[in-house]
Amino acid sequence: MTREEAWNLLTEFNQDAFHLEHAQIVENTMRYFAKELGYGEEEDFWGIVGLLHDLDFEQFPEQHCIKSQEIMRERGMDERIIHATASHGYGITVDIKPEHEMEKVLFAVDELTGLIGAVVLMRPSKSVQDLEVKSVKKKFKSKGFAAGCSREVISQGAEMLGWTLEELIQRTLDALKTFQP
Repeated sequence: MTREEAWNLLTEFNQDAFHLEHAQIVENTMRYFAKELGYGEEEDFWGIVGLLHDLDFEQFPEQHCIKSQEIMRERGMDERIIHATASHGYGITVDIKPEHEMEKVLFAVDELTGLIGAVVLMRPSKSVQDLEVKSVKKKFKSKGFAAGCSREVISQGAEMLGWTLEELIQRTLDALKTFQP
């Protein structure tokens, strides 16, 4: 599947600007981690997984990570994409556990990029470029801030990767700083 085909599929099921932007942020974050973690030859695959991870969320929020599997199978998509995208709903909507390092990264950074995005909106600069781990951690501890971003999932993702929470935040900030002005 090409990036263009993935984008066309995504926009068939998602029109909301917020969802499309989130998909692209996760796509670019996944591309960064593919290179960073030694999977450079799979960068496009990691990116497509990131782009399509919330394929069903806008139209089928109550069947998130379930309906997307059906949609993708109907279109004959690679089972690796189906498994990887569905696994980010592990313990929430599906029992498909993230196995590959790429799936663990997706599980961890999906919620974290949302939290970081919310922190950025509160900053005078409105930029990730001057954002530090301590600022993200402060908001991470504030349960009322960006309440829709699961701290439990972020922490569980860091644990799956064998990283500290601080390391996950720093590495994700590094990723976001490479493609956001």
